[in-house]
Amino acid sequence: MTTFIFDVLTDLQRKQTNLTKTTFILPSKRAGLFLKHQLPEFIDQPIFSPKILSIEEFVEDLSQLKKVNTIELLFLFYDSYVKLTPKEDVESFESFLKWGRSLLQDFNEVDRYLVPQEKIFNYLSAIKELEQHHWSLEDPQTKFVKKYLSLWNKIYDYYRHFTNAMLNKGMGYQGLIYREAVGNIETYIQNNSDLNHVFVGFNALNAAEEILIQELLENNLAHMYWDIDQVFIENDIHDAGLFMRHYKTQWPYFRRQPFNWITTHYGTPKNISIYGIPKQVGQAKHIGTLLKDLKQNHSTLEKTAVVLGDENLLIPVLNSLPKELDVLNITMGLPLSSIPLASLFQNLFDIHKRSSRIFYFKDVIKLLSHQFIRPLFNSDGNDSAITIINTINSNNIVHVSLVKIKEMAKGYDDVLDLLFSDWGASMDAIIENCTSLILLLKAAFKKDPSSHVLSLEYLYRFNTLFNELSRLHATTNHIKDISTLYGIYKELLNSETLDFQGEPLQGLQIMGMLESRVLDFETVIISSVNEGLLPAGKTRNSFIPLDVKLEYKLPTYKEKDAVYTYHFYRLLQRAKNIYLLYNTEADVLAGGEKSRFITQLEIENIHNIHHAIIAPEIPVIEPSSYKIQKTQGVISALEAIALKGFSPSALTNYIRNPIDFYHEKILGIHELNEVEETIAANTLGTVVHNTLEDLYKPLVGHVLNPDAIAALKPDISKTVRHHFKKEYKDGAINKGKNLIIYEIAKRYVSNFLDLEMKQLKDGNTITIIAVEAKNLVAIDIPEIGFPVNLTGKVDRVDVFNGITRIIDYKTGHVQQNQVDIINWEDITTDYTKYSKSFQVLTYAYMMWKSNQIQLPVEAGIISLKNLSSGFIKFTKKDRAGNGAKKNSLITKDILSDFENELKTLIVEICNPNSDFIEKEL
Repeated sequence: MTTFIFDVLTDLQRKQTNLTKTTFILPSKRAGLFLKHQLPEFIDQPIFSPKILSIEEFVEDLSQLKKVNTIELLFLFYDSYVKLTPKEDVESFESFLKWGRSLLQDFNEVDRYLVPQEKIFNYLSAIKELEQHHWSLEDPQTKFVKKYLSLWNKIYDYYRHFTNAMLNKGMGYQGLIYREAVGNIETYIQNNSDLNHVFVGFNALNAAEEILIQELLENNLAHMYWDIDQVFIENDIHDAGLFMRHYKTQWPYFRRQPFNWITTHYGTPKNISIYGIPKQVGQAKHIGTLLKDLKQNHSTLEKTAVVLGDENLLIPVLNSLPKELDVLNITMGLPLSSIPLASLFQNLFDIHKRSSRIFYFKDVIKLLSHQFIRPLFNSDGNDSAITIINTINSNNIVHVSLVKIKEMAKGYDDVLDLLFSDWGASMDAIIENCTSLILLLKAAFKKDPSSHVLSLEYLYRFNTLFNELSRLHATTNHIKDISTLYGIYKELLNSETLDFQGEPLQGLQIMGMLESRVLDFETVIISSVNEGLLPAGKTRNSFIPLDVKLEYKLPTYKEKDAVYTYHFYRLLQRAKNIYLLYNTEADVLAGGEKSRFITQLEIENIHNIHHAIIAPEIPVIEPSSYKIQKTQGVISALEAIALKGFSPSALTNYIRNPIDFYHEKILGIHELNEVEETIAANTLGTVVHNTLEDLYKPLVGHVLNPDAIAALKPDISKTVRHHFKKEYKDGAINKGKNLIIYEIAKRYVSNFLDLEMKQLKDGNTITIIAVEAKNLVAIDIPEIGFPVNLTGKVDRVDVFNGITRIIDYKTGHVQQNQVDIINWEDITTDYTKYSKSFQVLTYAYMMWKSNQIQLPVEAGIISLKNLSSGFIKFTKKDRAGNGAKKNSLITKDILSDFENELKTLIVEICNPNSDFIEKEL
């Protein structure tokens, strides 16, 4: 395969062109690098190298203006805006950024296409006047409408003041540079009459470029080399030839001279494979598979390019490259905004943009957990960041001050001050604070530089960024607050990239679509060939309406689509092996349906196309239970648990899922202790239990009377608050949902006391026997070779009208059918239906075995959420359905039947030959 650049150099050699006096002008710097690489093949003696410039470099030289970056342009434009706008109407720089950038883009377009400035801006102002009269007939006009119209009336004044200020400083934006270059072309031609200019590989030229090139052509100072295929230029509706057809027919020069070149490469045989793949990451993985196959079949991938239609795919593609690749060049940079250090400063700005000096715990934890911050808190193997996080979690601290954080980790005041001290109103101090943090991180990573090469590079780039912020603040006077500073920081961050190191002319090339201009490859892989990406589709970031653009011959979405069409088809022209990948899952944010380019290829019917849908291999995983064998270590742990005592909750946990029992009791793995922003149900239950315990303890051994219960009521609020403080630590209960839950807790206790008083007034007698009665009872199980105990606390034991009751409080909703049982064997197998029955029977069994009660007794639940049901008793039924015989008295026979099931369960738990098997929940 001969490349387009090779063909151009061959033609120049045939014409015996003096390369020393030649200036090559190409669409991009990258294309110039490839041209320079091929030049030696056409030189047989030493010469002075020809000038090789990108079109932007050439025009900048011609204009004698220095190009300014977007951030500086915005500041300079704001200067003009402030000077020409009444003081009372001036918007802040932060507000100005929202529309100033779009207006600058319009200025750029107007200048690049040499549109008469005053004419178009006055035209726009007149349009806005008509619009206002259409939808705002108020007389007089509101202040808002007047301000809006005033802005449009002043746009030409803004433009004139802004551009004059730039010209006086010898600076310019791209459009202004082009306009000035057109004004200087005659002088340039007179001063460089012996120079030869070679324009290579251009397609979509703006009006200024058209004039510049035509002037040089008409004065015989230039050669123009187009790269267009016959298929595209001869088809009047093919967008790949849209611009070329215009130049060929409208430029006077080409009415006299040949149009070089119209080629026939596109019609040559090609292997085109189109793959539909779900999601973006699926495409990245398939690119890795394609490259692996290509590497196996070819010794080198030097003539292979991966062109990313969506440059966000870069990182997934890099992570999917096969290990066999030895040489690689990436033409795109890694966006600075996507590296981990960016999230650190994002967190810092998020914290300090709020004026409060009390920090939300999630913000603090997010900052202290950051991978760049953690090393600053490591000392002698101790991680003080974890200490702070654990203290916040264990004490339920929702909002925390810097003073409190310092108390949690002594000796780190300097670091904590950098992170959390008030940034204040001084922009210099804020930038200095961020720079100091970068230097502190640098010192920490310098201790082991070989392990932190990338991190140190990140720090260097962010140090450069904050230096630029400092310079902008020093040279302008528009950054007044942290919000504006953050906006400028984001502008700088989004415009910067971290460049990859590599050999630009060797190995596989990974690039974006625009970087492929003028370059040719034998094998091309193009990703994200979806509508909205290739082509980009309708995107409007302009104040100039479509009809005005058409009137003044400014580019619209039609021309932008044609640019993408040309680049896409030009990549295919000389390629032999083409792989097009598209996302089959239409996504509003990341491209739509399959691109029209693919449909067009299929309709053209010039090439044989292989089309396939690629789906990831999803292995069929047979559902299998998670099993844990009981090793000697597990048996030893079970022996220790048995000696300490199996509690009813531990046994019901085993019934629910043996694996949960294994994790919690054998391995000691508990749920992560996290801050409760809203009081959790278990915390509410604990508070209510403990409150009832405190209120009723003084009444143990006494017969209750209404007056004694009434005397407890004034203590409810104080006792509930005390237990919330104890359980909820530093969590706030005086506002929001927590205040509601606090009131619910008081209501639960108050309603329970009301129920007790009503029962007493109705003539019932109640004697409190025990409150939170602790039990530890040995149980004889011969099958187990070690002692087994049961343990647990009974919420309350009383005597109600002569019947002993064992009561368990529940703050949740409980119904009678949850404490009924029909078949005894079900009680240790079905957690959902019988866990509450199992629990109250275990309490009754323990108290009976320890001789604390005399049978028969009643056992059951008082649901504080369902107090109207009263004492919900355990009931043994002989059968299901209506008419069943019910027995709510717990007798020796009942406990004997329960004991058999209980022992069977404990034997299963302790049996070394019975695995812990996960249950499906």
